[in-house]
Amino acid sequence: MSREHKPQDHIDRARAQWTKELPDLDTEPMEILGRIYRLSRLMTPSIEEIFASFGLDRGEFDVVATLRRSGPPYRLTPTELYRSLMVASGSLTHRLGRLEKAGLIRRVPSEHDGRSLAVQLTEEGIRRAEAAFRRDMANEADAIASFNREKKRQISALLRELNLTVEAHLAARADEAPEA
Repeated sequence: MSREHKPQDHIDRARAQWTKELPDLDTEPMEILGRIYRLSRLMTPSIEEIFASFGLDRGEFDVVATLRRSGPPYRLTPTELYRSLMVASGSLTHRLGRLEKAGLIRRVPSEHDGRSLAVQLTEEGIRRAEAAFRRDMANEADAIASFNREKKRQISALLRELNLTVEAHLAARADEAPEA
């Protein structure tokens, strides 16, 4: 009987090397999390190239995309942005300064707190966020075009389940951490 030969990817090869070097260690998590990490690293250059063609780096795109998907009037408080983006407040302040200088956002009086300013997309910010996102989605669609709709649904469902599992695991660990 002949065994069917499955093509090996980078993770298969890395696991084989680790198995040889540390045979007692279970490297099965690499099959999932290692592949996700590698896929992210493989796609990052093309995604960043797209954003750069619109005069944005990845962090700036995250800001304008978050504002755009928030719906009209495409305005959020810095705190809402900070929470949504999960970045340090200093990073956000720096990004907002660059985006404001580029004319993609403006700071407007907050509807909720007259003492603070909200961040709102300009017409150019709306246009650029949409155009960059459309091109990014076309790029990502091309990368997975060989999968049929059902296979994409299966992968998506499994990744959603994995995401929820990892989020719950990390939340439980945070709850268990001793207070400093």
